[in-house]
Amino acid sequence: MATVRQPAVAGMFYPSDPTELRTMVDGYLSEAAEVARVPKAIIAPHAGFIYSGPIAASAYTAIAAARHQIKRVVLLGPAHRVGFHGLAASHADFFRTPLGDVSIDKAALEKIIELPQLHWLDEAHTLEHSLEVQLPFLQRLLDDFTLIPLVVGDCAATEVEQVLKLLWGGDETLIVISSDLSHYHDYLTAQQMDRTTSNAIEQLDGRAIHYESACGRNGILGLLAAVEKHQMTIRTIDLRNSGDTAGARDQVVGYGAYLVE
Repeated sequence: MATVRQPAVAGMFYPSDPTELRTMVDGYLSEAAEVARVPKAIIAPHAGFIYSGPIAASAYTAIAAARHQIKRVVLLGPAHRVGFHGLAASHADFFRTPLGDVSIDKAALEKIIELPQLHWLDEAHTLEHSLEVQLPFLQRLLDDFTLIPLVVGDCAATEVEQVLKLLWGGDETLIVISSDLSHYHDYLTAQQMDRTTSNAIEQLDGRAIHYESACGRNGILGLLAAVEKHQMTIRTIDLRNSGDTAGARDQVVGYGAYLVE
């Protein structure tokens, strides 16, 4: 019998009504600037949609032209609920959102699960929002695709890069790293911190990216290592915070959108 990872933050981080959710995501995408080239990987934020949705859309609109090309998405997001070392895989056959079910690439998971940093750890997925909030964007932009969802715990960049190396694939594979940036600083401080982090990301300088710089730091560092090995580049296409979208400016959360080309 198929097992389904049920949505944990529908109705909180994004609408639980399918029509409302579809309209919200499509609205964000329609307002995002078009991008000429389809990226190999993106970094996108994972907060409530009213806060980070417009910035996430800036990254996701870049894959619109690859609707029929991308067949597999490797999705990595940081652990917020469960502490563990390495990366956590789920036994679920499908991940569900109000827009429907996304099939899990179980064959790919079986391929990488022998790595010492990989674990079957369903509890890391049960309440985790960093992966879930990416799915409605993918569902609106891609046709048929399978998902490889991994929650990233305490691990080194080399451990993440090793996983990405095995899953890198070709044009059929998109890699998504889920991460917000600075947390709970005033507006101007956050702007300065997030610009510094974005410069480090573009320069592939993982040493300048700290845990207070980005909550998805471990996934980002692994991606930067992979980008360097593939002799690719990464660029910032959107950099805002919750003070720009739907929040007060005394304590904001930073969001960035990045493309690997």
